[in-house]
Amino acid sequence: MKVQIYQVVVLLDLCQIIYQNKPNQMRIFAIGRNYAEHIKELNNERPDEPVIFTKPDTAILRNNEPFYYPDFSKDIHHEVELVLRISKEGKNIQEKFASKYYDAIGAGIDFTARDLQQKAKEKGLPWDIAKGFNGSAPVSTRFIPVSDFKDLKDISFSLTINGELRQQGNTSLMLFNFDYIISYLSRFFTLRTGDLIFTGTPKGVGPVRIGDTLAAFIENEKLLEFDVR
Repeated sequence: MKVQIYQVVVLLDLCQIIYQNKPNQMRIFAIGRNYAEHIKELNNERPDEPVIFTKPDTAILRNNEPFYYPDFSKDIHHEVELVLRISKEGKNIQEKFASKYYDAIGAGIDFTARDLQQKAKEKGLPWDIAKGFNGSAPVSTRFIPVSDFKDLKDISFSLTINGELRQQGNTSLMLFNFDYIISYLSRFFTLRTGDLIFTGTPKGVGPVRIGDTLAAFIENEKLLEFDVR
């Protein structure tokens, strides 16, 4: 009897250790081809539904930490985006209820190894390594509460490099708005508190170089600034 009790205690302790050390459950979802002018500049087809891809949590770059240019690519492109923060778990969410599942909006950069992506596309292969490499998702520490915005369908955002405007967008130009994105994603994935959704980039994407300083803004507020090294 004592042996059985001891085995139960050991098993409970082991379960507790596993639970305490389980990996971060936060996930990064991203929407491609969500702005018509960006679709044109890359000569892509306009989608009938959101184009979904993901990044691992190791892609996240926080606290304005520098981005280190990787040695496996010679053509890293910037793509500034608005980032939704999921605040409530849900799946199969109706569009009319979607606004209850995100509580704040931040700024992020979807770094893309364009040369690797192009090679993969030409061969009809997945392009995870072109989007999901380490540090490929710088994101602002500060997220603005949704309640602070007058109209979620009229939010301006932009990117400067070395003080020069490179990208400028507005949510009024989205092909798929926030609520539709949430509803669509939740058909396939259970969304969890803390998940991040990169909602697409406007026209003006282009290469970054070592020595550049990137700054991302929502309206006139700078939320993200970091160097490329």
